[in-house]
Amino acid sequence: MSDSALWTALADPHRRAVVALLLERSRPVGEIAEACGLSQPSASKHLKVLREAGIVRVRQDAQRRVYALDPAPIAALDAWLAPYRRLWNRSLDALGRRLDEAPDDSTEPSTPKD
Repeated sequence: MSDSALWTALADPHRRAVVALLLERSRPVGEIAEACGLSQPSASKHLKVLREAGIVRVRQDAQRRVYALDPAPIAALDAWLAPYRRLWNRSLDALGRRLDEAPDDSTEPSTPKD
C-alpha cells in the first residue's frame, strides 16, 4: 500500500461512504451497493480500488464476496494526521482563551431612534 494510493482511494466520496459503512461491520457487495445507492458493478469497481489500496479485505462466503475494513491503513492515516490534529487543538484552545479574556459585549442591542 502506498500513501498516494491510500489518499487517492479515499478522495472519492463514494469510497468514503463505503468505508464509513464498513466501520459498522463486514458486508457483502450487494448490501454495500444498495446502502450506498450504487449499482453492483459500480460498487465492485470502488471496492477494487479500496482493496488495491489495502483499505478493505475480501473473503469468499459461499457465493458472496464479503468486504471488511483493514484497520492498519486507517491507523496509518490517524498517525499521519496526529500532528495536524494537535496543531488545530492548540490553535482552538488559544482562540478559546482569547475569547474568554475578551470583554463581554453582550449588552442588549440598541434600538434605532426615530
